[in-house]
Amino acid sequence: MDCDESIYKPILNKVRMCPIGPLVEEFEKRNKLKVLLNWLEARANEGNETPELYTGLAKIYVDLGREPQTFLINNQFYDPKEVGKYCESRNPHLAFFAYKKAWGNCDAELIELCYKNSFFNLLAQYLVERQNADLWKVVLAADNVHRPKIVEQVVQSALPQTHNTDEVSVAVKAFIEADLSEGLIELLDQLVLHHPEFMSHGGLQTLLILTAIKSDHSRVMDYVNRLDKYDPKRLCPLALENGLYEEAVEMYSKFGKHEDAMNIMLEQIGDLTRAEIYAAKINSPEVWSRLGKAELVAERPVEAINAYLKAEDPSNFDEVIAVAERGEKYEELIEYLLMARSKVKEPKVDGELIYAYGQCQRYTELEDFITQTHNANLQTVGDRCYDSKLYEAGKIIFTYIGNYARLASCLVHLREFQAALEAAKKANTPRTWKEVNYACVRARQFRLAAIAGLNIIIHPDHLDDVIQYYEKYGYWEELIKLLESGLTLEEAHTGMFTELGVLFAKYDPDRLMDYLKTYFQKIHVPKLLRACEEYKMWPEAVFLHAHYDQHDRAVSIMMEHSPSAWTHDLFVDSLQKVANSDLHYRAIYFYLREQPMLLNDMLIALAEKLDLPKTVAVLKRTGYIALTQSFLQHVQGHNIEAVNEALNEVLLENDDHQGLRASVLEYDNFDQMKLVKVLEKHELLEFRRIAAILYRKNKKYVESLNLSKADGLHRDAVETALDSKKPELAEHLLRYFISIKEREFFAVCLYTCYELLKPDVVTELTWRFGLFEFAMPYMVQTMREMNNRLDNLTKKLEDIHKKEEKFAAKGEEEPPPMEEIIGGLTSSVPALMPPPDMMMPGLMSLPQLMPGPGMMDMGMMNMALMGTGMNMGMGMGMGGMDMGMNPGMMGMNMGMMPGMGMRMGTTTGSTQQ
Repeated sequence: MDCDESIYKPILNKVRMCPIGPLVEEFEKRNKLKVLLNWLEARANEGNETPELYTGLAKIYVDLGREPQTFLINNQFYDPKEVGKYCESRNPHLAFFAYKKAWGNCDAELIELCYKNSFFNLLAQYLVERQNADLWKVVLAADNVHRPKIVEQVVQSALPQTHNTDEVSVAVKAFIEADLSEGLIELLDQLVLHHPEFMSHGGLQTLLILTAIKSDHSRVMDYVNRLDKYDPKRLCPLALENGLYEEAVEMYSKFGKHEDAMNIMLEQIGDLTRAEIYAAKINSPEVWSRLGKAELVAERPVEAINAYLKAEDPSNFDEVIAVAERGEKYEELIEYLLMARSKVKEPKVDGELIYAYGQCQRYTELEDFITQTHNANLQTVGDRCYDSKLYEAGKIIFTYIGNYARLASCLVHLREFQAALEAAKKANTPRTWKEVNYACVRARQFRLAAIAGLNIIIHPDHLDDVIQYYEKYGYWEELIKLLESGLTLEEAHTGMFTELGVLFAKYDPDRLMDYLKTYFQKIHVPKLLRACEEYKMWPEAVFLHAHYDQHDRAVSIMMEHSPSAWTHDLFVDSLQKVANSDLHYRAIYFYLREQPMLLNDMLIALAEKLDLPKTVAVLKRTGYIALTQSFLQHVQGHNIEAVNEALNEVLLENDDHQGLRASVLEYDNFDQMKLVKVLEKHELLEFRRIAAILYRKNKKYVESLNLSKADGLHRDAVETALDSKKPELAEHLLRYFISIKEREFFAVCLYTCYELLKPDVVTELTWRFGLFEFAMPYMVQTMREMNNRLDNLTKKLEDIHKKEEKFAAKGEEEPPPMEEIIGGLTSSVPALMPPPDMMMPGLMSLPQLMPGPGMMDMGMMNMALMGTGMNMGMGMGMGGMDMGMNPGMMGMNMGMMPGMGMRMGTTTGSTQQ
């Protein structure tokens, strides 16, 4: 490359295929690009489209000046950015065309080139042709110092020369976005008003007016009047936003948009008078309709109806009706509705027409209309007439459709009560009857009110309403009569009976008790109870509680309100049925406080319900337990300790020794020793005697005996000895009577304690103290018992001998041993055999028999006789027995006692006296 051209040029011409880019780059470094011209052209002619090839050619053409501008404009294969960069230092004008050839890829380089070389005209043309909003935004930026020059060239040169409306449009938008309104107006003014091609261009006219609207309002009306191709739909909203109402009206009017023009007059300008003039001028149904709507908004129903009538427009009948009704312009509304009815078949139109007839009291026309064909909902219209108090109109409508419930309501308000009652009978609904009833009550037509009321009170859900209404006006007497009449009906229910009772409680209390007794079974008791308690009807409340099995509450009320509510029989009866036992004890305090003389009766009636120990404790706390002696005696049969002790204390306090004696003898469940300690020190003899009895019952015989002896109660002492079953006590008492010379009680003791006393002891004491006369009954009885025993024994022995002989005669085996036979006999023989040394020779082999209860054995008798000089003998056959007495001892023959005339003997099988 560094040698002479003649050397490498031939070589280059021979080479056809090689990397063009590096080749051009090497030659460019050495400023020898021209050498490659032919070679590059040859390659281009071969059809090679490599960018490096044409980029090199472009550079060579620029250096040689061989029509470089044409090449740069027409060739599409070179690299615009590289060529433009190459041309900037050589020919900036050519660099512009190179950059322009990139068409957007070298915009930054192109703009910079134009700024540097003041190519503002070229730049303006490029901007217009390019139609790129982003590029416009760059060059028209507010901080661009070259912006004024660019704008000037665009306005004066670039846009006036263009014939492409799109280029103009993009440029204008760019000006608008850059807020270059003044320049834009001048530009568009020149284009639209002076450029032949754009005079009829609607878009530019629109842009011109739009720009004027935004930047110069003074020109807008002139442009609106001079131009006629702009778009009012686009411009008018913008004009309205900027307050150019007249300009907007002019634009709409110019293009035949009269309804829109009317809208502006009405909504923005707000001049109804001008709008009416305009509507009359245009005389279009649409305009009249729009005016009518505005009149409705302004609440001018008459003007609105006139406008709609001229427009013959029924479409907005809902609003017309609403506004006319608010303004109460029913006459004008009738005219409008008649027009609307000829256009549309709407139920509301016909309904409103009927209503308007009613408002205007044109009842004949109303009646004629509803009898003809129509679409109105007469029920709805009738309800509305009723709500609006058009009762005459409602009466006509409801009569026609047969709605007797509503008809009755209308007749009530028209004060035609008899007719209303007839209508209510046909309707026969509680609501209708109530309405008629209320109206008759207000009018004091009580006869008619009662007829209606009887049909209401049979419905429980409506009974309260009727009662409240009568009470509201103070007609309680008529209300009571109404309910009393209702009780005779078959439909009478619990509510009627209950409410009548409540009314009696409130207004006529004297009749309540009789009423309760008559109709108690039909009353809802809880509700009437609340009324009785509210109005202080305590006797009636007690009656209800008692018969409703709320005995606790009945008892409480009687105690709390005793002056009027308490009766003894009812109180006691209820108290027996209470569930809360505490009321029993509250009742005790209540009776002590108010009815003490009936306390015993109450307690006796409750005896089976009371906890007796607790009751006694309560009575003791009151300090008046003595008042309840009858009650305590009544319940003593339960033998409860607390009751017994309480009653004994009362009896002791009252010095009732007889009652106390009966009490302690029959009922023993109490602390007897405690009572004994009190009684033995008592000053009265009878109470000390009771103490002795208690000692005896508790087997403290010594203490009882001592106490009886101390008080001289000898009979009690004898009974104590007998009860003790102790011979030593009986013997002691016997000796005691001898010591105090009570011979009669000595005999009493022998008789009473016969079984406890030993014959030898009695015989000894009798002999020693000369008491034979008092002891003889005892001796006689003793001998009689001994004789009976011997008789029984003899009979048994004879039976034994017979059995022995029987066994011997039959030659049978030996009989059972005598011991077994005797053993079998002893169980049935109550007497005792005498000791062996006292028995007869034939009986020596028999075993000794033990004495029976209360009997003396033979040994004891023998000892007694020996000690007294008496002798007792027996024959072998027990045929007889003599009893004698030593004459030296007593001088008395027991075999025959002249003083007694008695002979005692024993024979086999018999006894004689």
